[in-house]
Amino acid sequence: MRTLLSDARRGHAGLYWLAAGMASLALVTAGLALVDPRTLLGAPLWFKPMKFSISIALFALALAWMLGQLRERALRRTGWAIVAGLVLEMVIIVGQAARGQKSHYNTDNLLGGILFSIMGATITVVWFLTLAVALRFLREPGRDRAMTLAIRLGLVVSLVGMAVGFLLAPNGGHAVGVPDGGPGLYFVGWSTTGGDLRIAHFVGLHALQVLPLLAALLARRGVGDPTRIVWSVGVGYFGVVLLLVWQALRAQPLFAPDGLTLGALGVIALAAVAVLLPRRQLQVR
Repeated sequence: MRTLLSDARRGHAGLYWLAAGMASLALVTAGLALVDPRTLLGAPLWFKPMKFSISIALFALALAWMLGQLRERALRRTGWAIVAGLVLEMVIIVGQAARGQKSHYNTDNLLGGILFSIMGATITVVWFLTLAVALRFLREPGRDRAMTLAIRLGLVVSLVGMAVGFLLAPNGGHAVGVPDGGPGLYFVGWSTTGGDLRIAHFVGLHALQVLPLLAALLARRGVGDPTRIVWSVGVGYFGVVLLLVWQALRAQPLFAPDGLTLGALGVIALAAVAVLLPRRQLQVR
């Protein structure tokens, strides 16, 4: 952990301190959730800022660490622009929570609509800035094959997960087939009666941490050639994100999959396993 934090701080100080600030904010909002009884859309008012604080802390820490893996110091301004965009997002989310108002999909009043538009524009810029980081890693020769692959796949899948958020605005909310604010899983709030696009958004976004952690674990365990395993998990992970989007758009709860969803999951599992199989060497005579 000490090495991870040191690499992250060296990689980009702004993103590192953003992660630290968001971790602190998560603790503050957790305390507010205990003392403030107000609710919004059926959930404790401060749960949403707390969830966003945790998610941004993980995202910023992973991105700072990744920038520290580059052979040369680069993307300084890109990192600071991401920091500025995410800070603006959180200022609006926390400010609206303090007012007892929705931050996303708020068309109840002029101010709410303006703030939501600002958030939409800001997160779009953050997406393109993250794309710039991904493109840099796609052409950057890595020090370790498995870790470089994990970072590349993590960034690509994370960008797909972030892009799922762009489906939320045209949908008018995160739920599909049921109103927002209905029965949902504790804390995360994912709908248990209809589809919910937040699931794919969450799972895809955090590939940024899962895949590099997998590569690090494989290296620590001394696996001979972990590259094929990283490919396998990456293919499966990407397939699951797409499956979760499809399941949500069909207004299907996460834990109530139909035969089509289970069949597609089986195909994804087979594809992931197929990547692990050794390639046959063809001899041309």
